[in-house]
Amino acid sequence: MREVGFSEYLEFVSRNRVIHIEDQEISLEPIRVERLLPDSTELTDVSTTVWSFPRRGSWATHKGDYRGNWAPQIPRALILMYTNKGDTILDSMVGSGTTCIEAKLLGRNCIGVDVNYNAVMLTLHRLYWLEESIKQHSSADLVPYRVGDVILEDVMKAFTRIYHGDARKLDLIRDGSVDAVFTHPPYWNIIEYKGGECSQDDLSCAKNLENYIRLMGEVAREIYRVLKPGGYAAVLIGDTRMHRHYVPISHRVLGVFLNVGFILKEEVIKIQHRMKTTREVWQRMRGRGFLLIQHEKLFIFKKPGNEEEKRKLKYSISI
Repeated sequence: MREVGFSEYLEFVSRNRVIHIEDQEISLEPIRVERLLPDSTELTDVSTTVWSFPRRGSWATHKGDYRGNWAPQIPRALILMYTNKGDTILDSMVGSGTTCIEAKLLGRNCIGVDVNYNAVMLTLHRLYWLEESIKQHSSADLVPYRVGDVILEDVMKAFTRIYHGDARKLDLIRDGSVDAVFTHPPYWNIIEYKGGECSQDDLSCAKNLENYIRLMGEVAREIYRVLKPGGYAAVLIGDTRMHRHYVPISHRVLGVFLNVGFILKEEVIKIQHRMKTTREVWQRMRGRGFLLIQHEKLFIFKKPGNEEEKRKLKYSISI
C-alpha cells in the first residue's frame, strides 16, 4: 500500500486529460457540481430486501462513466444504516470513489484502496472537485451551511485517504481499526477486456472461478482483520452464465465471508437497470433457452462482537 494524495493527482492531471481503465477512456476534465444532494427521484425505498434505483444518482461528482461502479444510493444507504458521523469507512476496491464521496458528504472518514493506479487517479479527481465545490459553499461569515443533516463544518473535518494497493494486503491499516467496510468487487467473467496489462492481483483478471474465489477469500480475511468487532461489511456481487447455464458466483462469495467468521445480517436483491456492458449481448441471445440476469446480490455482514453473539446467531454463520 502507498498513500496517494492530491499533490500527486495534480501532477498527474497536468500531463493527462484522460485515463484508460481496461477498454474505457474517462475524462479528467474539471467537474462542475450542480448540486451536492440527491433529489427525491433518485432516492427510493431501502426498507425491504429488494432495492431498485431506476435513476442512477448524478449529484456531487458522481458519474456513470466507470463501468462496474455501484450506484451512489447503495453506499449512501449503507452509511446511514450502519455508521455514525465521525466513523471511518473502508472501501478496499474503491474504483471511481463512489463510497468515499458519499462518506465525505455524510461526515464520515473514508479510506479507499485500489490495485489499479488509474482508478486511484479517478477517485482523487472526483474527490478533488467535490472538495472544491464544498469550499465554495463555506464562509466563516455565514451560518454553517448544511449538506442534508450534516453541517458543512463536519463534512470538511472528515478525512479521506486514498491508497494504491491490494485489497488482500492492507498492511497500513491496523487490526480492528475501521468501523465499516463497503465495497463492490469486480465481477468474474463479465467482460473480456482489451488492451493494457492486467495484473493477476486484480480480481477481474482471475483466470478461472476457483482462482477468483481464492482471491476473494484473501480479501474477506483482510476485511475481517481490519474491521472493529461489531462492525459491518457489505459486498455487492453478481452472477454470470457459462454454456447457457447459471453460475452462482454470489453463493460462493457468501460462503467465503461466512467461513472467515462473519455473520450474515442481510441479503438484498438489487435490481439492475440499463446494463450497458451486457445488454447488447443478452438481447442477441434472448430466445436461446435462458433468462436475462437482471439482479445483483448485496450481502451485509457483521463481525461478531463476542463468542456469545456467535452462539446466538449460529444459523446466520453457515450455509
